Amino acid sequence: MHDDDLIYIAETDSDLPRHWLSGSLKYGRFRPLGEGGMSIIQRCYDKNLKRDVAYKTLRPEYRDSEQANRRFLREARVTAKISHPGTVPLYEIGRDRSGNLYFTMKLLVGRDLDQIFAKLVEECPETTQDFPIPRLIDILIQVGQTVSYAHAHGVIHRDLKPANILIGEFGEVTVLDWGLAKVHGDEGNDVRSSAKMTDAGLTQPGKRYGTPLYMSPEQARGDSGIDEGTDIYNIGSMFYEALTLQPLVKRGEIEDVVAQVLLKRPEKPSRAAPQRDIPTDLDRICLRALAFERKKRFKTLPDLVDSLQAYRLHGSLPAE
Repeated sequence: MHDDDLIYIAETDSDLPRHWLSGSLKYGRFRPLGEGGMSIIQRCYDKNLKRDVAYKTLRPEYRDSEQANRRFLREARVTAKISHPGTVPLYEIGRDRSGNLYFTMKLLVGRDLDQIFAKLVEECPETTQDFPIPRLIDILIQVGQTVSYAHAHGVIHRDLKPANILIGEFGEVTVLDWGLAKVHGDEGNDVRSSAKMTDAGLTQPGKRYGTPLYMSPEQARGDSGIDEGTDIYNIGSMFYEALTLQPLVKRGEIEDVVAQVLLKRPEKPSRAAPQRDIPTDLDRICLRALAFERKKRFKTLPDLVDSLQAYRLHGSLPAE
């Protein structure tokens, strides 16, 4: 906890001016927070509510792109409509004085799962102590519950990866970045291919989208009609890495990564990382989530969550 995070009476009890600021005018003290393929996130101060928030806008090179703006709007509205403890609260959407879109969100503090995996690989003592396999399973259970809620509302994330899972200072687990979400009624493939934008619209069948290292076989093929099975596979990929501390697919050129997804079948986690003492039941759960054919995976994401919870509760799975 930093001094900036303390709540002071001078801020909570100050008057709101009769001529108060609205829209983007009420934000100040901008500081860089992060960048994505299309967007910039800054930390800034809301002068009315006297608090810091996260302020997201498009990168300058995309601000005139109709497709980028439409995607940005979809991300904001999907994030706002999935009101769940495992998603980031969205506060406001609007345009700044130059007419550029922005939205503001709760300012989150913590480490993402990608950073945690890196520290575990380095055998950092503190991280190793704080994030044993059972704790990592609990994190993925929370991810599964959040995304299951989205599925119940007709939304598929399509870009679940460790960098999009934030672990807060007090154990909160938040699923980030709904910019590639598929919503009810969208039967095409909303593509962000290598961060290269086109003007062909949001649905482009036959293109790949999602992060190559964690994409499902149907994403790698560019299939249309992507369903909840893709999120199940994406979580399975993270589960494999949580168990073995190795990514399911080796990094490389995108075509090499795609070839691995399509041609290589996952090795049992216990065989890939024998030093981790991975139980057979966790092998079974992981490999079922990573089944190449959609029909061989868990039927629904809650089914996967139930299996993980059963293991955590009993230390084993019921006999099939």
